[in-house]
Amino acid sequence: MNLGWHKAWLRGVDSHDGAAALHAWAHARWVLLAGCLIAIPAFYLELLATTSTMLLTARALYGGMAVACAGAVAHTAWASRKPARYLDRNAYDVAIACGALVSMLGGGNPWSSLEWVLRLAFMGMIALRIVVALRAYFEQNRLVVLPLAGVVILLLGGAGFYALEPRVHSYADGLWLAFESSATVGYGDFAPTTPASRIFAVFVVLLGYGMLSLVFAGLAAWFIGKEERRLSREMHRDIKALHAEIASLHHELEGLRDALGARHGAAQSAGATAQPIRPR
Repeated sequence: MNLGWHKAWLRGVDSHDGAAALHAWAHARWVLLAGCLIAIPAFYLELLATTSTMLLTARALYGGMAVACAGAVAHTAWASRKPARYLDRNAYDVAIACGALVSMLGGGNPWSSLEWVLRLAFMGMIALRIVVALRAYFEQNRLVVLPLAGVVILLLGGAGFYALEPRVHSYADGLWLAFESSATVGYGDFAPTTPASRIFAVFVVLLGYGMLSLVFAGLAAWFIGKEERRLSREMHRDIKALHAEIASLHHELEGLRDALGARHGAAQSAGATAQPIRPR
């Protein structure tokens, strides 16, 4: 799918930028992914913070994320031949690094309505950045990676609901709630009731439902591709047989033409021999 990454400012390094920039970006993309993953525990630690230690830990994680993302962007820009162009192509990563720095500085606890909106928007940016970072890997190995990723999301979702939802009293119940959320079934036996578990449910629904859709789409594409490959082999076999038949017909036509030419030449020779001699 083409979402127009130019508009989202997630274009990486220009392929003509140079070997040093490409090498730096090959490492920076994974550092950026790791930094974005750090934001998940940092967000929940700060949301659930009941002690100053939890709050300081969350802000330390945001600080580590800011250093990792800013360092990856700065290192790649330094290696680039056109750093301003690189920063313009990857303004999204710059915004994430700035957002991590602002989150590290923190705000009031509990959050105000405006801070709720800003933090949820920032986590939405993080989720999109993670999807973009893993997109190429999923496309290359989708039949193996996508089912495993779906299982991992369910397992982590069960653990998350077990930790965040007070009505979930066992990991099995948390796993069941994660499956209900990701499959968008909603039987009603369990439901998120706290702000933390509801926010967690949003990400489980988005990731889980999207992952399940991709798994079934990948399986369907595999079966369709298998049938297309079979039809392609049959078509190539028929084309080869047709080429052989055409070559045989061409050879026969050449033989007939040679035979007709020889017969026509013999007839002309016979006619010249039988022609009467006129008296003078």
